Amino acid sequence: MMPFTTRPELRGTFGAVSTTHWLASGVGMAVLERGGNAFDAAVAAGLTLQVVEPHLNGPGGDLPAVFWPVSRGEPVVLCAQGVAPAAATIERVRGMGHEMIPGTGPLAACVPGAFGGWLLLLQEFGTWRLEDVLAFAIGYAEHGYPVVAGITGTIEYSEPLLREWPGSAALYLPAPRPGTTFRNPQLATTWTRLLAEARGGSRDEEIERARRVFYDGFIAEEIDRFSRENGGLLDADDMRDWRATLEQPVTLDYHGLTVCKTGPWGQGPVGLQQLALLSGFDIGELSEEELVHVVTECAKLSFADRDAAYGDALPVPLDTLLSTEYNDERRKLVTDEASDELRPGLGRLPSLHTPGDALSLGVGEPTRGDTVHLDVADRFGNLFSATPSGGWLQSSPVIPALGWPLGTRAQMFWLEEGLASSLKPRTRPRTTLSPGLALRGGEPWLAYGTPGGDQQEQWALHVFLHHVHRGLNLQEAVDAPDFHTQHLIDSFYPRGFAPRSLFIEERAGDDVVRGLSARGHDVTVAPPWSLGRVCAVKREDGQLVAAANPRGMQGYAVAR
Repeated sequence: MMPFTTRPELRGTFGAVSTTHWLASGVGMAVLERGGNAFDAAVAAGLTLQVVEPHLNGPGGDLPAVFWPVSRGEPVVLCAQGVAPAAATIERVRGMGHEMIPGTGPLAACVPGAFGGWLLLLQEFGTWRLEDVLAFAIGYAEHGYPVVAGITGTIEYSEPLLREWPGSAALYLPAPRPGTTFRNPQLATTWTRLLAEARGGSRDEEIERARRVFYDGFIAEEIDRFSRENGGLLDADDMRDWRATLEQPVTLDYHGLTVCKTGPWGQGPVGLQQLALLSGFDIGELSEEELVHVVTECAKLSFADRDAAYGDALPVPLDTLLSTEYNDERRKLVTDEASDELRPGLGRLPSLHTPGDALSLGVGEPTRGDTVHLDVADRFGNLFSATPSGGWLQSSPVIPALGWPLGTRAQMFWLEEGLASSLKPRTRPRTTLSPGLALRGGEPWLAYGTPGGDQQEQWALHVFLHHVHRGLNLQEAVDAPDFHTQHLIDSFYPRGFAPRSLFIEERAGDDVVRGLSARGHDVTVAPPWSLGRVCAVKREDGQLVAAANPRGMQGYAVAR
């Protein structure tokens, strides 16, 4: 009998786009249809996602990407992760009465990196003019887009907080109903003004002028003013001095594949560490119970290293963390029983403590993930993966003159000296954002990723493992029952730790759940179709293949 999938695994030869929202997927394909390449399509889709999923990302957020541009013939990482303000010191923030950086409000703002990242990508690898890729986002902001249930639910839950922020209340209250048309005219005005001030000259000149308008023009001036008036530390100098960068990826060779991730300013190397540990197991031969157990135990070890050693304030010993010798030793810690320990092999864990104040509305990143994802493949051979996030409507006040809020990524720093992730001026917070790219035979093969905070390098990894080892096609792998652990230090305020925790979808079955409980896992059975939002596209045998997640009823793939 043919296996059932929630949607077909899409195949074509012209182009493939998979994102967390059908409108962005449609935009990406529209750009490809009109002659654009994967990078033109990604920029247009990414800017659209800022409009149609404002509870999951926005112009005040951040952007990591990993991709294969044919023009370079090698994998590249885009770091558009904004840095902490120059004034953001541990002493300064502690002096304001905080033992942790709050999860909401302007104090947690870093430089908004996403726009600078999209501009750099367009300038270096795209072909379209900025006005043309921005037209879709401006159209949805000005003329409206259909509200998804997630927007309504987020606004309703956060309403007491939003009422305290005049710009947010004016834009988002009362909460728009699912399916109705919602507009953000001020955002459209902001982008239209930016284009007007940037217009003229060559494509490159316009893009560079737009960057200056955002980071050293009226947008930066408005951010500076709003931040100063609302207790933030971000200012015009921080904006002016920052630029997105291109970097080499961190890579691991695994079963004939080369998996490419960002540096340890994201959590991408956690995925590589898990693969290095899992290389000692025959993943294809494990039972479902054994698979979940082994993968979870390897995740615990890898995330412990993340929590002790990743960040931007100290050098991170990735050569050791990804070495065969190190992982051969670490693998010996995996037994048939669930571990209740947080066991890094290197570095120093932060001091865990219970925050003094009650948890505020709007903080952190719920399990479903305040994040979006997009993957694009084109007929020219380019392959792209990005996980934009931050600038969430529920986490910081809307700046009335701009139509969007700042981000709150600084909550991921620690106000404790001597850690790789200690707060330090002009450094990057260690984020959870983790797009993925895999090469086969040195050629681009798979682009994949998911929203989900600390679950990103679990949910995405599981799809990868099911596809590579278990014989599932891309859509089957995305549809497979998912699971994750929170046996790690939560990356978001208030930084909790849930030892032996294991969340697994009900569809895994009673026998698997009972077996895992008997091994000592603290199992929470999640509703069917509730864990994961993985997108994926790949190039294989002259075809382009795409899959999208049915969970949340938003993600969609397009291919032809």
